[in-house]
Amino acid sequence: MIKVGFTYDLRDDYLEQGFSEEDAAEFDSIETIDAVELSLRKNGYEVERIGNIRALVNALATGKRWDIVFNICEGVSGIAREAQVPALLEAYAIPYTFSPPEVMTARTDKALAKMILKNCNIPTPQWYVIEDARNLPDHLEFPLFLKPLAEGSSKGISEHSLVRDKATFKKSTAHFLARYAQPVLVESYLPGREFTVGLLGTGKTARVLGVMEVDLDGQPDNFGRSYANKDVDWTMPDLYRLAEDEAARKAGALALAAWDALKGRDVGRVDLRCDEKGEPLVLEVNALSGLHPEKSDLCILAAKAGMDHAALIGVIMEEAISRCGLSGGRSRKSVCA
Repeated sequence: MIKVGFTYDLRDDYLEQGFSEEDAAEFDSIETIDAVELSLRKNGYEVERIGNIRALVNALATGKRWDIVFNICEGVSGIAREAQVPALLEAYAIPYTFSPPEVMTARTDKALAKMILKNCNIPTPQWYVIEDARNLPDHLEFPLFLKPLAEGSSKGISEHSLVRDKATFKKSTAHFLARYAQPVLVESYLPGREFTVGLLGTGKTARVLGVMEVDLDGQPDNFGRSYANKDVDWTMPDLYRLAEDEAARKAGALALAAWDALKGRDVGRVDLRCDEKGEPLVLEVNALSGLHPEKSDLCILAAKAGMDHAALIGVIMEEAISRCGLSGGRSRKSVCA
């Protein structure tokens, strides 16, 4: 039986340390941790809960090892925070699920990810990065959309994000720089339909799991999926539906191209939005998607496509095991690629 170590950041641990609900938004609830472990066991794996990177360091120091690690650690600080556990596991030659350190860092830095997409001729909204409120561009084409450069779970996306004039732009820029202590990503605002695409596999084996449209009509922030309507006031699943029309097919093809361009592995999600002509553009590539069986986009999409949580976790493990050449609990490859 393959022994799986399970690394994660438990949200309650950080709330007890004084983190706000928004600051801890990317971390996983105990419901997610329990569900992932149960699904791993349903697929026939032996599971040992490890916890966060500090717990992993302590376990490795005592000589503990696993055949493979199922890693969903988000990390706490720095743009490379999602890369920390994968890098540590690579140092110990321990196989793990999901993307490698370089991919985790590139996708967390949204501007860097967009540069890669642009270099690969994958359409993404025009953008620039602001690091200092005293050094704003002179020429602006509104409307614009603002968000922190390196956050997930829609953190920071709020009433401050969509701006239509210079005065509001200055106020919103100052807000983001002060609140999130990181650069601000400024994009051309896309007014059209919104899609999220689930991807399975790595390289030539990668394929589209499904394309899901997000209908924001009637939501408090209908300009985009904000922290309020995605996490706090959680009503979004009622507004999700699988889409198979021409725009959805284009979104799926673009998502797959973006996944390949950023070298994503095992499973992920790509968010897209359409411009005024109805053409989809890539917003973000998510290499470490949430796995709450009822609330996370990827799991909602998978369920609508006929794949329950246990089946999704099973496919993720199959992809990682095949990629790493695991046989009887031992890797046939020194580095999983």
